[in-house]
Amino acid sequence: MASHGSKKVIYAALAGNALIAVTKFGASAYTGSSAMLSEAIHSVVDTGNQVLLLHGLRRSARQPDAAHPFGYGRELYFWAFVVAILIFAVGSGISLYEGVQKIIAPHPVTDPVVNYIVLGLAMVFEAAACSVAVKEFNQVRGDTPPLKAVRASKNPAVFTVLFEDFAALFGLVVALVGLLLAEYFHWPWMDGVASIGIGIILALTAIFLAYETKALLIGEAAGKPVIDGIRAIVGEAGPTVLTVNELRTMHMGPDDILVGLSLDFRDDLPAGAVEDTIYRIERAIKERFPEIKRLFIEVQAARHHVASVWEGQ
Repeated sequence: MASHGSKKVIYAALAGNALIAVTKFGASAYTGSSAMLSEAIHSVVDTGNQVLLLHGLRRSARQPDAAHPFGYGRELYFWAFVVAILIFAVGSGISLYEGVQKIIAPHPVTDPVVNYIVLGLAMVFEAAACSVAVKEFNQVRGDTPPLKAVRASKNPAVFTVLFEDFAALFGLVVALVGLLLAEYFHWPWMDGVASIGIGIILALTAIFLAYETKALLIGEAAGKPVIDGIRAIVGEAGPTVLTVNELRTMHMGPDDILVGLSLDFRDDLPAGAVEDTIYRIERAIKERFPEIKRLFIEVQAARHHVASVWEGQ
């Protein structure tokens, strides 16, 4: 997804979470609800996370230089990983702590109607922000199942916000149920149970996001359509190319792919014919896949090619 779409999703979530956080803190201070305090902290963490993602997008857009000749695209992956850590350490950790404290020393929530109003408004704001993220995500995934599309996505800015928004909606539902049970059955400790439930939701979200962004940070190959497309283009080059010795790809950013290609040419070809074929292959690949920013083509006889440990591509 383009940077413009990513920023649109992040700005929508940032505005919604900032407004919600202020409202939740006010309600928590007024009513003494532990679940509402956990939700307020959750919104503050989400707001900070969106700021970090915007920072990551800005940093990743810098041009290559002598120190980083392949650019700074993967810096976005680093900041997305930091976001996952913050969700786990701050959001989940504080929510679990507040919940345990409320269960140990329960006290009734005063004026729960205020909490219900705030939670209702928060659900509206979160649903609006989530709809923006879902719309942008659906434009990219097409007919691909949602979870599979997330696993295949190379843009953590969108799926991080998407999962944050869904976690926030589930957290609001848990907080609402906990407060209703606490009031109806006179179980003040249910407020603490709801806070623990919110902490668990955040922990699971953080673990999933950390797992996905870690894979991107280490380096993931391009998707199968890109790899198959490159092989097809080489195959269309004619009988001058005998075989593809090796094809390696790596995402340096959401829209920045590095490709290394080793080809075996006919032995009787003059150097000029080899150069012309390489030029045509390179131009065709970059025209079909503009996200391929750097393409290195090596000419090597198949009999001299040393197979790498993994030949999956």
